[in-house]
Amino acid sequence: MHVFDQDGVTLLAMLIGMPPVEGTVRELIQAALRDTDADGPLRWHVISLLRQRGDLESFIEARRLCAADTVEERLLGVDIMGMLRPFVDRTLPVLRYLAASEDDAMVLYSVLIAFGHLADPRSLPSVIDLARHYDARVRYGAAYALQHVLGEPPDRAGLETLRTLAADSDADVAGWASLGVSLRSAL
Repeated sequence: MHVFDQDGVTLLAMLIGMPPVEGTVRELIQAALRDTDADGPLRWHVISLLRQRGDLESFIEARRLCAADTVEERLLGVDIMGMLRPFVDRTLPVLRYLAASEDDAMVLYSVLIAFGHLADPRSLPSVIDLARHYDARVRYGAAYALQHVLGEPPDRAGLETLRTLAADSDADVAGWASLGVSLRSAL
C-alpha cells in the first residue's frame, strides 16, 4: 500500500479511532477537520494528499476555507495553501489579505509558515509587518518565513527585520531568527 493512497487515509483514520475517509477533496477536508489537533496525524496526512494532488479543486477548496467563519477552517485552508506551490500566484493574494486582516495568532502563524514554504519574495512586506506582532508565535512564524522570502540578493529591510528578531525577548523567536541570520551570512 502506498502511503498516500485512499486506503492509507482510511487506515490511518481507523487507527486513530475515526471513521473511514472518502476520496473527494471536500470529503478529505471534512476528515481533516475532524482531527481537532492542529498537528494531528490525520489532518497532516490529508494535507499531504492534497499537496500530492496539487490540482485546482484542492486550491479552490483551500481558498474557500480561508474565508470561513471558524478558526479551524481558516487554519486548515492556510495550511493547505502553503503546500500548493503550483498556485502561488493565486495563493499569495489570499495569504496577504489574511496577514493584514486576521486576528487569530495561530492563523497568522500558519500564514507565515505558508509564506516560508512558498518562498516567494512578494510576501516579504507582509512578513515584515507581522514580525512586529505582539504574540511570540506570530513573530516566530515571521522569523521562519523571513529567511525564505528575502530574495536574491537579500532585501535589506528583510535582513534588518531578521536581525531585530534575533534579539527578540522570546528565546524561541530569537533562536530561529539567529539561525536565519547565520544561514544568510554564510551564503
